[in-house]
Amino acid sequence: MRIISAGIQHETNTFAKGLTTTRDFIRDSHLGNDLAGGQAVFDRFTGTQMIHGGYIAGAREAGFELVPVFNARAYPSGMVDKQSFDFLKGLLVSRVAEAWPADGILLDLHGAMVTEEHEDAEAEIVRSVRTVIGPDTPIIVTLDLHANISAALAEQPTVIIGYDTYPHVDMGQRGHEAAVLLARIVRGEVEPVLAYRQLPLLTMPPMQCTLREPMQSFIQELHRLESAPGMLTATIAMGFPFADIRDMGVTVLATTDGDKHLAEAAADNLADMLWQARDELQPSLTSIEDTMRIAERTDGLIIFADGSDNPGGGAPCDGTVALQAMIDADFQGGIVGMMCDPETVAQAKAVGVGHRFPAVIGGKTDDRHGSPVHTEVEVTALSDGRYSYRGAMAQGLKDTLGDTALLQAGGVEIVTCSLRRQLIDRAMLEPVGVDLSLRKLLVLKSAVHFRADIGPLAKVILDGDTPGIHRPDFHCFKYQRLRRPVYPLDPAQRCDGPG
Repeated sequence: MRIISAGIQHETNTFAKGLTTTRDFIRDSHLGNDLAGGQAVFDRFTGTQMIHGGYIAGAREAGFELVPVFNARAYPSGMVDKQSFDFLKGLLVSRVAEAWPADGILLDLHGAMVTEEHEDAEAEIVRSVRTVIGPDTPIIVTLDLHANISAALAEQPTVIIGYDTYPHVDMGQRGHEAAVLLARIVRGEVEPVLAYRQLPLLTMPPMQCTLREPMQSFIQELHRLESAPGMLTATIAMGFPFADIRDMGVTVLATTDGDKHLAEAAADNLADMLWQARDELQPSLTSIEDTMRIAERTDGLIIFADGSDNPGGGAPCDGTVALQAMIDADFQGGIVGMMCDPETVAQAKAVGVGHRFPAVIGGKTDDRHGSPVHTEVEVTALSDGRYSYRGAMAQGLKDTLGDTALLQAGGVEIVTCSLRRQLIDRAMLEPVGVDLSLRKLLVLKSAVHFRADIGPLAKVILDGDTPGIHRPDFHCFKYQRLRRPVYPLDPAQRCDGPG
């Protein structure tokens, strides 16, 4: 048995400044300038808890040859420009065609990519692959929990499998599940039937977290349904809310072995459960001033999740509101990470460790995340920023922050890096020698992912009330393409519920 794998992943924030280009995919894919497939994919992902790591492990277990032809990703950011998407899609499709024939396809996609031409880029990718392989070859698509799944996307693959967790600690498991299930389909052991439901419901990242209620209970029910006789897999996709497209929002999928009635009933069950809990899925936020007061009277680490400036959702990672407030209050024992500011890092490298300089930190990308902070800093550490993830999310994957500097401004430290990275793993702080057990307050540019590895260190975790293009507040965004009515933008009585 021979299975081709390929993928393009991008989570698109349509409110972000600028376009995402091929250059961004080349930089972030770590597969060379030609976005290589083949051995380069095996070298990068074997043994990791990433989707392709799961594909590789599943192929070994199921006993088939995996042929990875293409896998490109770019860090979350603005819309992908038309020329870049056409090039990347063309490269993926041409490599699938060159590797053909095969018994099936595994597609490692995200589900929330938007381009200048396509609101639903994933549907366009699957459609283009179908033109090469025909209607009968099985395709399994793996998607992020934040996928905005349209009806057009749902009808094209044989099966869709989404992540069950946020933080995404099950990527490797879902890749493995997809690979093993595809082998069963090719062998004729099962005949998948899929049911799809789109809810008139929008949710924001903080309460999408599957370590918190009500999502924790939702996933338990999902797993209960999946274990029923005749079920193959099911998915709850919470959607990526920072995309102004028609099909943004919550969807559910249920796939059975040839039983359409069972699939429809399972999808209805999940959709009704989510709709009934719609009020519980809306977050509450805390200001940095209140957080500092809580930190002063708390024995242990306080985490302020500055999700509004989360680079993992397309934000610039140079927001300054919390940093400025901490400096103004002369807060002692605070640390901010990561602040993406290559200009300041270059200045720090020029003066060296142990020296001081007048810095202008952050606020350089746009005017939506605070103004630059003018302050004198001391350089306390410098690094090339290389690290390997050790936490449950992305375990084993190697990455870099680019050149990195640890700066001290009064009682506040700032981890300043050259590449936008969401602080989700303790290993990311080790290049500059940070030990969080010695800090009182950590301000980090993340909404939820940090909870997998860094969260357990905290006495209290608070969702931050700051401005930005990833702020968990629907009323801060002007949606022009979104279908209406939807909750919570429209009164509940105007929404018919799932269906």
